[in-house]
Amino acid sequence: MRIALHTRVRADRVAAYEQAHREVPPELTRAIREAGCTSWTIWRSGTDLFHLLDCEDYARLLAELEELPVNVEWQARMADLLEVVHDYSGAGADAGLPVVWQL
Repeated sequence: MRIALHTRVRADRVAAYEQAHREVPPELTRAIREAGCTSWTIWRSGTDLFHLLDCEDYARLLAELEELPVNVEWQARMADLLEVVHDYSGAGADAGLPVVWQL
């Protein structure tokens, strides 16, 4: 399944956000893959971040990562950098952007 997400980095934290993503812990990327994600790309336009994930089951991905210590630590780091986090609304697995058109 393909999931698109929209988040927003704090304007004064863009450099720190990009630096953090040059240092994603290998333990976290391994866990993301083991939870069924085959690719995850993030684009940035100003402070807007657009994510595209390919995974077997997004709800399962979130559930498997939720309590994992390396992910808990990563999410705390991201909370300091992001203005809008896709699942703050409590939407969780339903947080993906709706498809409007596809070729």
